[in-house]
Amino acid sequence: MIGVISVLVVITLSILITRIATVVLTHTGLSRESASFQARSAFTGVGFTTSEAEQIVNHPVRRRVVRTLMLLGNAGIVTVISSLMLGLLGEKSTDLWVRTGLLLGGLGLLWVVASNKHVERWLSHVLERILSRHTELEIQDYASLLHLAGDYHVSEIMCKADDWMEGQTLSELNLRDEGVIVLGVTREDGTYIGVPKGSTRINENDTLTLYGRANTLLALDKRRKDAGGEQSHRQAVAQQQQTEREEQARDPGAH
Repeated sequence: MIGVISVLVVITLSILITRIATVVLTHTGLSRESASFQARSAFTGVGFTTSEAEQIVNHPVRRRVVRTLMLLGNAGIVTVISSLMLGLLGEKSTDLWVRTGLLLGGLGLLWVVASNKHVERWLSHVLERILSRHTELEIQDYASLLHLAGDYHVSEIMCKADDWMEGQTLSELNLRDEGVIVLGVTREDGTYIGVPKGSTRINENDTLTLYGRANTLLALDKRRKDAGGEQSHRQAVAQQQQTEREEQARDPGAH
């Protein structure tokens, strides 16, 4: 039983560690999606692509964070395996089903908690306050720098071959009607286009730096080049129009 509890404790600490790393990496300028992916990759030892590795190596804070994650990840994996063997096989075999059920139930509970958006927002907020008070990391708080508030974020989205945006110009995409502003486009060869014009065409493997509501950006990242993608765009436009009407009602002087 002690071994099973040890496994659950180690996994809980692993989730907390990767969340802390995600917050720190986000403050260095990475999008939340990229920061979360890189934190989990480093902790599990999966590794990065060449461009992602360069983003880490060329930044001192990111480099320290990833190095620490790798060390903690190796120790955590060994602990989980040894604790799991001890918890399931170390005691009387008659209790095997009880310990297995406890382990699966605990893992299920951790999964529900870890995937809950409200818990994630609360935990991120707490971690950000702790880091700002008790650390002296040389990082930029881009949310404060850009005066972001509410549900607005700056995020990066990579355009893939079957994505809704691929092959279209910004004027054809009409992202502004969804409440999304394109701040820049990074081409596959590293060329950066700041404040792109409507005639800028989005190609496969381009990375767009976008400003907008978190839910809108997340839906845009998942949108594919099909009838469902066009319907999603129309729904997002309608939702933005409704949001603008509500904002205007709260601020009658706005035009």
